[in-house]
Amino acid sequence: MDYLGLFFATTVGLAVGSFVNVVGDRLPVGQSIAYPPSHCPDCDAPIRRRDLIPVVSYVLLRGKCRDCSAKIPIRVLLIEIVAGLLFAGVWLKFGWSYQGVAMMGYVGMFLAIFVVDLEHHIIPNRIVFPGLVVALVIASFWPEVGLAKAAIGASAGFGLMLLLYLIPGIVIGEGDVKLAAVVGAAVGFPVVFVSLGLSFVLGGVAAAGILLVKKGGRKTEVPFGPFIAVAALVSLIWGAPIMAWYVSSFVGIF
Repeated sequence: MDYLGLFFATTVGLAVGSFVNVVGDRLPVGQSIAYPPSHCPDCDAPIRRRDLIPVVSYVLLRGKCRDCSAKIPIRVLLIEIVAGLLFAGVWLKFGWSYQGVAMMGYVGMFLAIFVVDLEHHIIPNRIVFPGLVVALVIASFWPEVGLAKAAIGASAGFGLMLLLYLIPGIVIGEGDVKLAAVVGAAVGFPVVFVSLGLSFVLGGVAAAGILLVKKGGRKTEVPFGPFIAVAALVSLIWGAPIMAWYVSSFVGIF
């Protein structure tokens, strides 16, 4: 095994996770993700370079600002670790191939959507609109997808979610509708149905779990974007086999 390649992929993932945290903090409140440089939101003290090392700095600082001791959200550490692990997993499957690099890009985008929607209940247009264009371009060179399947997938995902959005009583946000188009462009047709179906399963399980532990009532709002994002990443890797298994099983019944 190329341990150096694995280490590099993991390191890149940790850095991307750190950037995702910046996006999650700044984009929802209309701040620039580039300026000003990283600083403590409580005391505005600039964060020193030695405190910008993903995971390591959080552990050494014990999750607190060096200047004012304000707590740094545990989400910062978790997202960095998850991104590092996902990049490592993508590298182990695809290496530095076109699909591998593209998948790493998708990991960053869908993680950002996961964080923003989970905490702020919004899916910013500044992510989904460029994401749709990028997904169509990536799909054009992705052997299993292609531009035609990507365009049909985007239309199908958007259309299905728009239909659900228009049905009274079904809690689907406008951002979810637009995100479904991005997912459809990324995974293509007909795998988009696997992705959206899986997102509903994940959302249902999570909602049931919340009710069971009595953390919320039937009217508790649970953002749907994070489940779409997770399902999209799963479908990008295993969507086609899942679709093939489903079709073969369904045909076998009849």
